[in-house]
Amino acid sequence: MTPNTTRRKETSRRAILTAAFDLLREVGYAKLSIEGIAARAGVGKQTIYRWWPSKGAVLLDAFLMLSEGADGEPPVLPDTGDLEADLTAVLRATVEELNDPRYEPPMRALATEIAHDPKLAEAYAERLDKPLKQAKRQRLRSAQRAGQLAEGLDLDVAVDMIWGPVLNRWLQRTGPLTADYADLIVATALNGLRPRRAGG
Repeated sequence: MTPNTTRRKETSRRAILTAAFDLLREVGYAKLSIEGIAARAGVGKQTIYRWWPSKGAVLLDAFLMLSEGADGEPPVLPDTGDLEADLTAVLRATVEELNDPRYEPPMRALATEIAHDPKLAEAYAERLDKPLKQAKRQRLRSAQRAGQLAEGLDLDVAVDMIWGPVLNRWLQRTGPLTADYADLIVATALNGLRPRRAGG
């Protein structure tokens, strides 16, 4: 019986990504190495270099693996008809994830690598950030169609206005990142984004 090489490759790939994520939390990004990842995953380091050019690229794929849905479908934001409640729930979940000690160090390491590696930044934008932004725009477009947001609103700018403050505060450590802060962002953004009433 011919071995299933595709399945074996996928098993090795997942072992490498899991090893990279686990090691990063244990030793920190500065001490993370391709050799260490290979040893933890039980593969040769040439196997890793055959699939990834750097440890930053491995880390990006590790995040992609974690964010993959069970059905492989693209991300979708909740749409209950209550825009403020939906955005508040999503932004609170974002705050919770950014504050999670299991994920904060790896996410900061990835952010640092992206700032110094244009190719990695391009891959991050295309493979991780773009699908998330599409989901955010889709939810805002639904609210726009329902008359909850102004018709001429630039949805890309609106996405930046809602999610940008959370990411900036997290990256720059300029203040506490809390659920109350998330609530305030949504309330402030929507007060300025709602359509103007005639005579108002």
